[in-house]
Amino acid sequence: MHFTKNITKTYSTDILIIGSGSAGSVAAIAASMGKHKVTLVERYGFPGGTSTQMLDTFYGFFTPSEEPKKIVGGVPDLIVNTLAKSGDVFLRPNSYGAGTGVNYNPERLKLVWDSAFIQAGVQTFYHTSLVAVEKSDSESNCVFFNKGIGFFVIKSKRIIDASGDGDYAHWAGIAYEKAGEFEPAQSMTTTFRMSNVDLNKYKEAGGKQMMKSKMANAYQTGSYPLPRKEGSAHEMCQQNCISTVAVKVTDVDPLDVEGITLAEIEGRRQAFIFEEFFREEIPGYENSKIIGLSSQIGVRETRRVYGEYRLTKEDCMEARRFKDEVFLCGAPIEDHRKSLDGKEETFWQYVPNGGTYGVPYRTLIPKNTLNTWVIGRCFSATHDAHASCRSMAQTMSMGQAAGFAAVQSLDYDQDANNIDIIKLRKKLKDQGAVLETPLKNADTRRNGWANNFK
Repeated sequence: MHFTKNITKTYSTDILIIGSGSAGSVAAIAASMGKHKVTLVERYGFPGGTSTQMLDTFYGFFTPSEEPKKIVGGVPDLIVNTLAKSGDVFLRPNSYGAGTGVNYNPERLKLVWDSAFIQAGVQTFYHTSLVAVEKSDSESNCVFFNKGIGFFVIKSKRIIDASGDGDYAHWAGIAYEKAGEFEPAQSMTTTFRMSNVDLNKYKEAGGKQMMKSKMANAYQTGSYPLPRKEGSAHEMCQQNCISTVAVKVTDVDPLDVEGITLAEIEGRRQAFIFEEFFREEIPGYENSKIIGLSSQIGVRETRRVYGEYRLTKEDCMEARRFKDEVFLCGAPIEDHRKSLDGKEETFWQYVPNGGTYGVPYRTLIPKNTLNTWVIGRCFSATHDAHASCRSMAQTMSMGQAAGFAAVQSLDYDQDANNIDIIKLRKKLKDQGAVLETPLKNADTRRNGWANNFK
């Protein structure tokens, strides 16, 4: 290992989770329910990934149908329940075609994740980036960098790659597809939040439809240099504040240092173009200003690992079910494309009849590995299937399954790809996961925040 002479510390753990986004955070909590030591590593100074860096809404808990069904439960419910206790969550029905959104305060969520790790006994390292991997069949040595202590090593028996970009898979030589190789990669977005919005005036003037019309007109006439003709702006838990998904950055590689730098600069530039447009054109926004940008630009896809099974568009749109499925998804394909003709910016395709499909455990296991799981947006799926199964409720479900699976593999000395699926599914059900599509709204015994959902 090239870093050997520069190593300052060495740690040992049983289960190492790389990345504390919604997938990795839930994986750490689930894994801590066993008897093994769990370590979570995060490159930022706070947990949550996309859930706290740039967004404020969990999608995927409910099917986006005329009669929504709750299809995610277990550890994810514990997180939403905690937010609900402090009044930091509300439901937004049928949000922009993606179904019911679970809106939350992202700043409070950072504390909720932190508190959950502490309560669970998870060893957590922030401000820490993976830079190299040395692995064997029984153990992985991961080299991390922290600017305070330099390079250090964590030795682990099991690895859960929740880095979003598949960083562990990359450094460990695990095969993956890079977004953009075969289909255009989805665009990137810098989200921003604005305060002092008169929401009553906005709604009286036509609300979402009015904004959509004005944005399309500005885009088509060129009266404002907007990057797209559609976008979303919704109210937040914080009074008179809104959050947006409107910026659109394409044609740069987020895994290239020059590319991601250009993307960050362009995302910020576009955000303030939107601020000017909102203030001058949208009733209710006259006295509003941007109060925050996402901590980094939102990247929808980079590396997608080749797993023991690869989720496909046909699996999603034909509502297929699998014997080894470990969670459900009913989200539409939502593909944020580069618009060449100005006519199609986001491609939507829904699971027929408000249905759901199952996601196999095998999509979380990289090919030819024994001790590794991949969860979050680097899991094994084609471009189209990924555009459906990337909602945070589903990534949390991936974390829940991988965390329990890692514990089970240690308890019974099994490789990741040959654990007892029946036992894993029973564990998931016992913890409140939903593995059968409910005929109506799911049992809410464990889902206190959803009790009043209609």
